[in-house]
Amino acid sequence: KGTIHLFRKSQRSLVGKLTHEFRLVAADRRSWKILLFGAINLICIGFLLMWCSSTNSIALTAYTYLTIFDLFSLVTCLISYWVMMKKPSPVYSFGFERFEVLAVFASTVLAQLGALFILKESAERFLEQPEIHTGRLLVGTFVALFFNLFTMLSIRNKPFAYVSEAASTSWLQEHVADLSRSICGIIPGLSSIFLPRMNPFVLIDIAGALALCITYMLIEINNYFAVDTASAIAIALMTFGTMYPMSVYSGKVLLQTTPPHVIGQLDKLLREVSTLDGVLEVRNEHFWTLGFGTLAGSVHVRIRRDANEQMVLAHVTNRLYTLVSTLTVQIFKDDWIRPTLSSVPIANNILNVSDHHVIPMPSLKAADNLHPVTSTPAKPSSPPPEFSFNTPGKNVSPVILLNTQTRPYGLGFNHGSTPYSTVLNQGFGIPGMGATQGFRTGFTNVPSRYGTNARGQPRP
Repeated sequence: KGTIHLFRKSQRSLVGKLTHEFRLVAADRRSWKILLFGAINLICIGFLLMWCSSTNSIALTAYTYLTIFDLFSLVTCLISYWVMMKKPSPVYSFGFERFEVLAVFASTVLAQLGALFILKESAERFLEQPEIHTGRLLVGTFVALFFNLFTMLSIRNKPFAYVSEAASTSWLQEHVADLSRSICGIIPGLSSIFLPRMNPFVLIDIAGALALCITYMLIEINNYFAVDTASAIAIALMTFGTMYPMSVYSGKVLLQTTPPHVIGQLDKLLREVSTLDGVLEVRNEHFWTLGFGTLAGSVHVRIRRDANEQMVLAHVTNRLYTLVSTLTVQIFKDDWIRPTLSSVPIANNILNVSDHHVIPMPSLKAADNLHPVTSTPAKPSSPPPEFSFNTPGKNVSPVILLNTQTRPYGLGFNHGSTPYSTVLNQGFGIPGMGATQGFRTGFTNVPSRYGTNARGQPRP
């Protein structure tokens, strides 16, 4: 007999997990093109950084940061392919689409940090402007422009394409749009090219290359080295203004906010759901953006007790699924309960509670405070009132009446009248009324009079 040793499988490290997921993505042929462009991008970044050092141009450095941003966009595209391969898991029940949003947010924020770094270096150069060598300045500009445009137009980057269309326009796009309207007013044939909102990445690449060309010409003609710093500030501001709206949009998606452009459609669908047969109330609704173009939501629907839960669930899902792709609907039936009758403590010598009914009656004050004829508080300075009625007042105390009649209409109420003598036995008394006169209630058939006056005439 040998000893049995239980070996637990060793968990993978973070590097091992990343390697495994990278192999999963690399197995797809669509990723080979992105990996090839990524390798060329790294080579291009290396040459550009060497030329930035040799020319001592901070404007070329700011333009090189756009090439580094292209590398981030390629990584985001790989993450998009990886998300399409992965299926929801118990840990990530909604899938992995939010990784795309996180990648876009991180890329745009890093680009803005690079722009802030360029602004800081440019402020230092204004104090002491170094000499700029233009030997490879123009070559580096055209190499970076060609590679950036080729990368943007050759690869379909779904996350950045969606964000660039859904986010608000940058100030650079707005100014170019105004200039395009003026040009199209002169040449109408260019409206199909310039009038739609231009791609912000292509726009910033062209604008940055134009700034570097102006810098090269001014330095070659007048040795005006300060224009290099001014061009670096312009490129940094354009980069920051282009990336900021995308960061805001992707950040709102990460915060699970409801997109403003679908609030009206959601309100309309919820109104339609509330009018469905069997639906009483729609509450606790919450809708948010799960990923780019994917809306998730949850809602509670209260229905009638006699309604079919599956039928209502099918109708609600059918209405909301046109807009909300990931939907959670909780159906619960109406919890209406009949109100219970109020009761008061009853003496032991009284019948059971089920044989009694509580009817509010007027509270009576002590007998020494009442006038013997009018049943009102006696005031020595004022004569007694001419008329007096036994009308119930505001202060009401419960009086227990015996259940001497059957329950009419099957409503569950006990009705009946109690002789006046029984009330007197319980400690209540009203002067001026006979002992056999019963109280008038809404459930008994008694004459429309309250009692007799001192002369024996019926009171009105």
